Amino acid sequence: MPSVPAAEERFNTTRAVHLASVAALGGFMFGFDTAVINGAVTALRKDFAMGSGLTGFSVASALLGAALGAWAAGQLANRYGRIKVMVGAGLLFVASAIGTGLAGGPVTLILWRVIGGMGVGAASVIAPAYIAEISPASIRGRLGSLQQLAIVTGIFVALLSDYALAEAAGGASAELWFGQAAWRWMFFTMLVPGLAYSVLSLTIPESPRYLVAKGDSVRARQVLSEVLTSGVSERMAEIQRTVDTESKTRPDFSDLRGPFLGLLPIVWVGIMLSVFQQAVGINVIFYYSAALWQQVGFSESDSLKITVITSIINILVTVVAITTIDKVGRRVLLLVGSAGMAVSLGTLAVVFGAAKVVDGNPVLGDNAGLIALLAANLFVVFFGVSWGPVVWVLLGEMFSNRIRAGALGLAAAAQWVSNFIISQSFPMLASIGLWLAYGLYTAFAVASFLFVAKSVRETKGRQLEDMETQAAAAAE
Repeated sequence: MPSVPAAEERFNTTRAVHLASVAALGGFMFGFDTAVINGAVTALRKDFAMGSGLTGFSVASALLGAALGAWAAGQLANRYGRIKVMVGAGLLFVASAIGTGLAGGPVTLILWRVIGGMGVGAASVIAPAYIAEISPASIRGRLGSLQQLAIVTGIFVALLSDYALAEAAGGASAELWFGQAAWRWMFFTMLVPGLAYSVLSLTIPESPRYLVAKGDSVRARQVLSEVLTSGVSERMAEIQRTVDTESKTRPDFSDLRGPFLGLLPIVWVGIMLSVFQQAVGINVIFYYSAALWQQVGFSESDSLKITVITSIINILVTVVAITTIDKVGRRVLLLVGSAGMAVSLGTLAVVFGAAKVVDGNPVLGDNAGLIALLAANLFVVFFGVSWGPVVWVLLGEMFSNRIRAGALGLAAAAQWVSNFIISQSFPMLASIGLWLAYGLYTAFAVASFLFVAKSVRETKGRQLEDMETQAAAAAE
């Protein structure tokens, strides 16, 4: 039976947005965890007497847990369902909020950040998969972009709360409430998104594709009927067709094996998209920017304000991406983003390369400081309108039904490992020179442009059930 053309689909937009928004709360949790450490870095380094290497590992340790959580999430989602994995991810985040807030030293801090990272990694896989599986094709890009909107909103809220707590205490290391330093309360605030995600995940239905795979067609039809107002029978038949052609009822990583370096070519495309999303250094901005701006001469208060402003810009450009992705397409946005990031990152490399170094730190004049601020925020603009949301949309929709959960899990794990390497290496690169760090990120931005031009195909407006054809085309 042929697919229902995207242009002819009729659907309940309110219900579709509702389901996607709840699932995207995993992205909020992701963003919050990404940025909450920002305001605490300098205080942690001082209070725990950590060097640059240990500081970098403490910041990046959550990413190791995220890689593990992402790798396991696909298998768990296929076995136990998307909703149960969402709830479990939220509970891990709650445990991490308490543990990191009470950490007595680097070891316990790292342990609890790894545990929280496992929850974030699992959520990073399940949210885009679930959103793709419940979304009508004609608005799937916009709904998938809600994941990135939730991420950048989480970043903003975390940075704003960091700023408010530090201002209330008179500094991140200063005592705030109940004898606890402000940086500890920064971590305690993670309780709110973790609990919200766990509770609200229980209010949405299971993915219809998972239900069909488990033999529960009645419930699957009910879920589809909540979103689609026509074409339910046709969509059920399409899902059933793809399920019937699966090689096994519980797909595992053996389904990802292929002729190119042991994996299917389409899986490598997903992995490389994930790697490039992190290799351009975006999370350096959100992990280290407050400390970085202090390093080049801004006060702690001004550095936090700059970081909050950057996060607001990130939200605004993500909204732009949501309104354009289903019109312009995924591939064009990625190419524009890569070009813009290469120029802005290259500018930062030049500015820091020309800066005077005093006591090991670059010192920027008024003009150079303004150029650096503009370039850093333009980098965020180009990333936020392209690689931020588009990669998550593509990962949710580019794989066939049979391999989606496993391939997305592997790609997300690669993303978290790349994030770890970039975040862990930044303090060491910066100790040599910020020009070196930003020069390396510039090279990755250029490489990302070439990769998209050669290897990424457009998926705009296509039904998920048709992605077997997309996968076959990628193998040519």
